[in-house]
Amino acid sequence: MMRTTHVLRTLMLGAVVFGGCKDGEETTTATTKSSQGDTDGASSTGAAMTGSTGVAGSTGVEPTGGPVTTSGSTGAECMFLMCGDMTVTEPECDIWNEDCPEGSKCMPWDNTGGSSWNATKCSPLDATPGLEGDECVGGGTDGVDDCDKHLLCWFTDNDTGIGRCINMCTGSAESPSCPNGQSCDISNNGSLILCLTACDPLVQSCPDGQICFQGAFDFICDFDASGEEGQYGDACAYINVCDYGLFCATPAAVPGCVSAEGCCSEYCDLSAPDNTCSGAPMQECVPWYDGTPPPGNENIGACAIPG
Repeated sequence: MMRTTHVLRTLMLGAVVFGGCKDGEETTTATTKSSQGDTDGASSTGAAMTGSTGVAGSTGVEPTGGPVTTSGSTGAECMFLMCGDMTVTEPECDIWNEDCPEGSKCMPWDNTGGSSWNATKCSPLDATPGLEGDECVGGGTDGVDDCDKHLLCWFTDNDTGIGRCINMCTGSAESPSCPNGQSCDISNNGSLILCLTACDPLVQSCPDGQICFQGAFDFICDFDASGEEGQYGDACAYINVCDYGLFCATPAAVPGCVSAEGCCSEYCDLSAPDNTCSGAPMQECVPWYDGTPPPGNENIGACAIPG
C-alpha cells in the first residue's frame, strides 16, 4: 500500500513524520515520519524502554503555552534515536476527552503547515462520519478527515487518497486503553494517540507497507515513511523512516554515520547462536532494554558500537 508522507512524534521518544520530508519543521532525534498510510510511529512514549546503554526518551513535559523546548538525554551513552530536544505546543483541545463544541471533534494537526503532527485543534465533524474500519479521506497534518469522533483516517493510500478509520486510545496517557487487543501508541507530543497492532521487530509480521518500531508501550505496526531510503546506514530523523528490521539510531551507534540526527541500524536477536551484526563488524548486538524487558521481548537487541 502506498502512503502519503507525514511525521509522527512520540511523547517520550520522538515523532512520526507524514511523508518523507520535514517541510522546514523543527524536529528532534526520536521522531517518526508519517508517510500517511505508513504509520509512528508511530509513535510511542517508550515509557518502559531505555536502551542497554542508558537510552532515554525526551522528558515529555506537558505544554505550557507557546513553543517550548524540552530536552532529553543527549549524552554519548544514548545510542538509540530517542533523545534530544522536542518542541511542545499548546493544544487547542483535549484529544483524550473530546471537549470540542457540538458538531466538531478534536484532531491532531501541524500548526506550522509542516509534515509532523505537533498540536490538536477542533475540526468540523463530517455530516455522515465514517465508523471504525470504514474507508475515509483525510488524515493528513491539516487535521481534517471524514471519520467519526475519536477516530482518525489512517493508512491512507498515496494513489487513491483513501484510508481507513482507526480508533484513538481511550482513558488517559497514564492509563490508556484500546479494543481488540491493540496497543495504544502515544506520539508527537501526545497529539497522536493511536490504537495499533503490536508486533515483533525480529519477525516481519506487519501488513505490507508497514514497519515495526517501538511504540509507547509495545512495538507497533505503523506506516513506513522511508520511501526509497531507509536502508542500513541511511540518514534518518524519525522513528518510521527505516526499512523493516531496522531502527533509527543515534550517529555514534552506526559506523560512518555523518548525519547529525541519526542513521538506520539493525535489530538483532540476542538468543541467536551467532548474533553478530551484518552491517559492520565493529557493532555488537546489545540488549534493547536496560533492565528487565517486557515478557516476550527478552531476545530483542540492537546493533550498535558499544559506548
